[in-house]
Amino acid sequence: MEQDLRAGRLATFAYFSLNGFLMGMWVVHIPGIEHRVGISHAVLGWLLLLLGAGAFAGMQAVGPLTDRFGARTVVPLSAALCSAAVVLPGVATNVWTLGAALLALGVGNGCLDVSMNAHAVQVERGYRRPVMSAFHAAFSIGGVLAALTGSRTLSLDWSPAVTLGAVALGGLAVAALAAPALLRHDAIRPLDDATPATKTRRRTPRHIWMLAALALMIMLCEGVANDWSTLHLRQVLDATAATAALAYGAFATAMTVGRLLADRATARLGPVAVLRYGASVAALGLTAAALSPWIPLALAGWAVFGAGLSGCVPQLLSAAGHSDQDAAGVNVSRVAGLGYLGMLAGPAVIGPLTHVLPLNLTFLLPVACCVIAACVAGILRPPHPAPARLEAEAV
Repeated sequence: MEQDLRAGRLATFAYFSLNGFLMGMWVVHIPGIEHRVGISHAVLGWLLLLLGAGAFAGMQAVGPLTDRFGARTVVPLSAALCSAAVVLPGVATNVWTLGAALLALGVGNGCLDVSMNAHAVQVERGYRRPVMSAFHAAFSIGGVLAALTGSRTLSLDWSPAVTLGAVALGGLAVAALAAPALLRHDAIRPLDDATPATKTRRRTPRHIWMLAALALMIMLCEGVANDWSTLHLRQVLDATAATAALAYGAFATAMTVGRLLADRATARLGPVAVLRYGASVAALGLTAAALSPWIPLALAGWAVFGAGLSGCVPQLLSAAGHSDQDAAGVNVSRVAGLGYLGMLAGPAVIGPLTHVLPLNLTFLLPVACCVIAACVAGILRPPHPAPARLEAEAV
């Protein structure tokens, strides 16, 4: 059993890394695809909404399927769908085919996102200690590998179609090879679950929707960092383009390192403390970045912001998945879905605010989201305490 659990954990790492790599390869090739199709930045912005819509739809659809058929079945199929879809933008020839391609890629990404997180919850249940954050770090590492790979293939003048086609084949291979190591749906049961649960259709509990609302706020903060950190240094502090790019680099690096360390912090302090103190640290970091007149302090602020946020979303997804094993897929889909909407909404909300406030002062909105998350972190405590706890007692 221990060997199967270890193999399942490695397979989960593979799927998280694959997801990060696939989406990273799409991002790297956005400029080339935009030029090939012959569309403006504005049209591309509208088309990216289809990517988000497809992801949200995929998340909500795959949750019940994961609960019914098990992550062992759904994760490889979702990974295969996402891998096959990544080549479609590379062969798109006009705005209509690109829109359809992005919709399909979004669906594949959403399906893989929820199903692999549901399996991660199952692995965490087997280990009986926090392991979720490390999986999310693997996703980030996959994105870094995509940036390095894409830079190399672009330097060799490979077309997006050729590169993404090769990536699709590699992704299909990973999806197939890692599948046998995934855990069966009933492989891990809670200690207090003596008899199989009767599966009945039920409404999503209010507790899950509260976790989803927190995920929306936290991932809104991540979206702000992704799209506005570089512009902040460039426009507000008049940094050079090369220096401004370090803002997002500092944020992303700190978030990746933080996720690699967050599981140990969760095991020692508990998920409530990780969310409460992490969100508090993130609020302080972004406040320092927003109000700093000096570039080095602003860069440090963005790094602290990333470090603080790093362990927050994994705690929310873990809590959603553990709240009810038989509805783990649906519950994770609710939290991940609203979180994804927050990721999309962050950049969109900041833009209009810049018409009435300086860019750096608009960051007070994500600061407020972090403060709220810190204040209500107690929501991570399970509504009905169980004899066997996966995490340490929260402080």
